[in-house]
Amino acid sequence: MRSFAILAAAALLLNGCQTVSDVFSEPEPNIGPCPTALSLYDAHRIVEFEDGIVAYDNVGFTGEILGVRSLCSYYGERPIIANLELDMAFGRGPAAQGDSHVYEYFVAVTRRDIAVIEKQVFPISIRFQPGEDRVYLTETIDAISIPRATAETSGVNFEILTGFELTPEQLAFNRSGQRFRVSAGQD
Repeated sequence: MRSFAILAAAALLLNGCQTVSDVFSEPEPNIGPCPTALSLYDAHRIVEFEDGIVAYDNVGFTGEILGVRSLCSYYGERPIIANLELDMAFGRGPAAQGDSHVYEYFVAVTRRDIAVIEKQVFPISIRFQPGEDRVYLTETIDAISIPRATAETSGVNFEILTGFELTPEQLAFNRSGQRFRVSAGQD
């Protein structure tokens, strides 16, 4: 019994104002759904062209967001906390110079179909091994804070949007419907 009392006292010290029942109880289920997490169609891929000429031989570095997953937690009246995973693919085309490239992608929290609350841009450096033309990875972003007006405000009112930072020319290329995927020209 004494070891339990010591354990409970240690738990109270480590957890500040939480009670013993808070420390040892199961987490409460979310009171609402998580915000929708997705990649914007216009920004989910990036293709860089040598000299701006749109042709396969001029494809430099490419990138594509293949999938987006999110988990979230509600904690009383505090903001919703979301964790995000992005499955990404990167390519090295015929006109790519060098064996590494830095891409930039964004994560934005929005009021659903209304306005951006916050947007952050993240660099990601990719190194291609000799003879390698594609790299696949999963990028993780932890603890995205989504503010709520009240404890009853649901995650359904928000979205988490992702995409690459694009030049106006890259955005126009994506919107044109033309495609050079990461695996273009490969078997």
